[in-house]
Amino acid sequence: MNSTARVLVVDDEKLIRWSVSERLARRGYQVETAESGERALELITSATPDVALLDVRLPGLDGVATLRRALTLNPELVVVMMSAHSTVDVAVEAMKHGAVDFLVKPFPLATLDEVVERALSAASTRKQIATRATPGNGHAAALAAMVGNAPVVNEVRELVSRLAASNATTVLIEGESGSGKEVVARSIHYASARADRPFLQLNCATLPEQLLESELFGHERGAFTDARAQKRGLFENADGGSVMLDEIGDLPAGGQAKLLRLLEDKTFRRVGGITQLHVDVRVIAATNVNLAERVQEGLFRADLFFRLNVVRIRVPPLRERKEDLPLLAAHFVSKYNQELKREVRYISPPALELLVGYGWPGNVRELRNVIERAFILHPSADELRPEHLPQEIREARLPAPPAAEQGDGVMSLTAAERRLILEAMDKSHGNQSQAARLLGISRDTLRYRLKKFGLL
Repeated sequence: MNSTARVLVVDDEKLIRWSVSERLARRGYQVETAESGERALELITSATPDVALLDVRLPGLDGVATLRRALTLNPELVVVMMSAHSTVDVAVEAMKHGAVDFLVKPFPLATLDEVVERALSAASTRKQIATRATPGNGHAAALAAMVGNAPVVNEVRELVSRLAASNATTVLIEGESGSGKEVVARSIHYASARADRPFLQLNCATLPEQLLESELFGHERGAFTDARAQKRGLFENADGGSVMLDEIGDLPAGGQAKLLRLLEDKTFRRVGGITQLHVDVRVIAATNVNLAERVQEGLFRADLFFRLNVVRIRVPPLRERKEDLPLLAAHFVSKYNQELKREVRYISPPALELLVGYGWPGNVRELRNVIERAFILHPSADELRPEHLPQEIREARLPAPPAAEQGDGVMSLTAAERRLILEAMDKSHGNQSQAARLLGISRDTLRYRLKKFGLL
C-alpha cells in the first residue's frame, strides 16, 4: 500500500462517500470527496488525485461526461466507475472512454480494497510510461517524435525546426482531432532554448469560464467561492517555458481579452487581483476549427486571431499521409511491446492492407488506439492479424475488382467467390437470407462478403 496515494471519491449519496472514504482513510490513503461531477473536476485540477472512484449517475454532469473531461484534464488519472445498475452497456461505455474498472454497488469492502490496489498499480505504470514518452531535450530527439516521411510531414518538421530556433512567442497549430497537434507543440518546445523550462498545457473546452481563467492566470484568495488561498496559474508556473492552449477557439471572451494582453506586453493579473505580473512564455495555440470563421461569427476576437496567426502550422490528417501508415503502425507496435512487456513481431500483410485501406476519421490517435486495443484484447498473439482489428476496419476494405480470368484460363479464388455470390443473389432475386442458405453460410457472413466486393 502507498500511504501517499491520493484517492477521489465521487458520489451524490452521502452515505456512500462516507463509508468508502472512511475505509480508504483507515488504509492510509489521502482521500477527497465530491458530490457532483463539477466539484470533482475542480478537485482533479487542484488536488491531483492518483485514482478516482466515480459514480455513473450524478446530478448535473453525469459520470461518463465527468470521466471524459477528467482524463482530458489529467490523462494519467486512473478512473474506476461505480454504479448500482450492472449493465454491460454502461460498463462498455465507461471502458471506451478510459475507465479501467467497474464496481457494482453495493460491493464488499474487501473488493473495494482490491480494486483500489489494482487502480493504484495502473496509476504507477501510467506515470512511468509518461516519463519515458516525454521527448528528450535535444533538437534531434524532439523532431524524431514526429513519426513519418511523407512530404507534408517533412514540411512540418522543417517549420518546427525553424520555429524552435527563433524567438517567436506565438504559434498557431491547426489540424483535425487526433492528427498530432500536441506532438508538434512538444517538438517546438523541446527543440528550443526553452527545453529546460516547463511545458504546460490546457484544453480550453474542458472547464467553465471562471475556473478556466483561474487555471491560466491564477487567482487571489477570496476571488470567488472556494478560493481559500492564492493560486499561481499556468502562465506563472511556465515562466521561461511554453504553454499549449488546445481548442483555443473555445476560450471564453474574458480569457481572450486577458490572453491578448499577455501576448502584447507579457503582463496579466490573477483573477481578483490588482497587481500586474510579468512572464516570458511561448504560447502555442491549437485548434481543430477554422478560427477565421469563428471571427466572422463573432465568437473569437479578430485582434487575438491576428496576434496568434503570426506563424501557422497545419498538421495533415492521416488520410493525406497514407504512405506513413506502415511506419506509424510499426511505431505503436514497438511502443506497446515496451510498455506492456510483449513481443509482437510484426503486422501481417492482410492486416496492414486493412489498415491502409481504412479512412481513419480519428487520425493518428485512432490508429494508436486500434493497436493498443489489439494488444489488450489478444494478449497471447505474437503478430497482429485481421481478426485482431475492429469490425469497422475489417469491413471497410476497398471493393474488389470485377471477376477476371487469369492468363492460363483459371479463375482466381476471389473471382470465383464473387461470381458465386452474384449467382446466388440472382437466383434468390436479391433476398439475402435465401442467398445465404443457397451458399451454406450465415446471413451476416453474406453481408460481410457483399460489402467486401462492393455489392452492398
